[in-house]
Amino acid sequence: MARPSIVPIALTLDDRTGYTLWAPPWEEDGEEWQAFLGTTVEVRPDINDDDPESPTSRAVVHLFPSPAALAAFCRSRTDHDLSDHPVWPVVAGLGAADLTPDEDHRFDLDGVYDIAAENPDRWAVDELAATIDIVGRLAECLDTTDDEDDDLGADLGDDETEFEAVAELVAKPEIGSLGLGVEAFVGRSGEDAWIGVGGILDDLWEDVVEELAEHFDWSGGGTVSPDGYPSAAEAEEQPEDEEEAPAEVAAGTAEASAAGVSTIARGSKLTASPAEVAAAAEFWEAVGILPVEVVVPEGAGLTLRCYVDDVARFLGRDGEVFLFDTPADLARYIGGSEQHDLSEIASWPEVADTDTPPLPADQDRYDLTELSEVLGEVADGAAGLVTHQALAQPVEGVRDLAEYAGLTQVEQLLSPSAPLGRAVARADREPGSTLTAGDAATLRPAWDEVVTAVSGALVFRS
Repeated sequence: MARPSIVPIALTLDDRTGYTLWAPPWEEDGEEWQAFLGTTVEVRPDINDDDPESPTSRAVVHLFPSPAALAAFCRSRTDHDLSDHPVWPVVAGLGAADLTPDEDHRFDLDGVYDIAAENPDRWAVDELAATIDIVGRLAECLDTTDDEDDDLGADLGDDETEFEAVAELVAKPEIGSLGLGVEAFVGRSGEDAWIGVGGILDDLWEDVVEELAEHFDWSGGGTVSPDGYPSAAEAEEQPEDEEEAPAEVAAGTAEASAAGVSTIARGSKLTASPAEVAAAAEFWEAVGILPVEVVVPEGAGLTLRCYVDDVARFLGRDGEVFLFDTPADLARYIGGSEQHDLSEIASWPEVADTDTPPLPADQDRYDLTELSEVLGEVADGAAGLVTHQALAQPVEGVRDLAEYAGLTQVEQLLSPSAPLGRAVARADREPGSTLTAGDAATLRPAWDEVVTAVSGALVFRS
């Protein structure tokens, strides 16, 4: 069995496309599991039911109008069926580009009749097989008729199921032959088999999608408006750079996170455990010079910072901040003889002589690119999921860098009269207040200006 993974997918039904996540089957503690991004909700009974006082439970899949809205939900919520997945710690930190499904993971439930009406070439057979396969997997995971069965992939062949039409569909031999590929539909007998597939779909497909539709949550767990979804045509017009995003997050990527590795942005080079960071912090705090990590579009790098009369001073010279790829690279430079703006600090001889690795604490790690992504996601439809508090730490980092490098442009953009400065002030007053799409659309270009200015003061050293 493949390693545990989580795959972004798109589902189109009734001419609207929703984005979600699918965890293909994986094995854990000797059991096979499979799941989608969703949860179980209580459904208020119809007043015409025999027992209207008793609510029922229903498993649902959360759908989102854009990868950005999906990414924002993943970053902020854990009340769903994938929160215990081995890879979830990695997924929770991904942006919209990484959660954009590739062409092989876009399933058009509206287009099934059109595909079946075509000639059975390789494309048509593969697409139809993939669509019916994902429908069967959805039904397996969403079927709650046997609550005592811990296996999320319950057998649709059981007598009792919420998805009778799906069970009947996948049990048909003609439908099963789709998994054999285009070769199963070659020649006279193959043509008859393809006609048989079309006939079965004519009989059952409407019932299949009706069963599934009851389990599709178009509110994204209550985070988006059901009216804000793109049509199938609009969903296909996404930028090419999103199309080329990774479609799967493998367990190997998540092993470090599961073991407590401390990392920030995708460009980070750090792989230290929290215990190692805490041990190193004792030395660095004692000397009053702290390791810092900065992530900008050009990459991630480590430096040192201290405060002299409450003014930030970095490892650098003439307003330029020196960054190093890894703690080892930074340590080698520290042990050298090159003069810089920290050479005159009283505790520098201790720093130059130490073998304590320069590992930054979480509060001294500033990912300037992540805030750009977050603001873009909010502007694209993830409003209400990100608070003003998201501005606090990256702004703290750029203020220090701008102060050291003399970046008056950054100071102006963060001034109390500027939109970005007003948002930062609100983050201090109301950290829990959420960013609106309008806020984000205004703030992102200003923040990008800040990042560009700061990046110009950073020098990556080998």
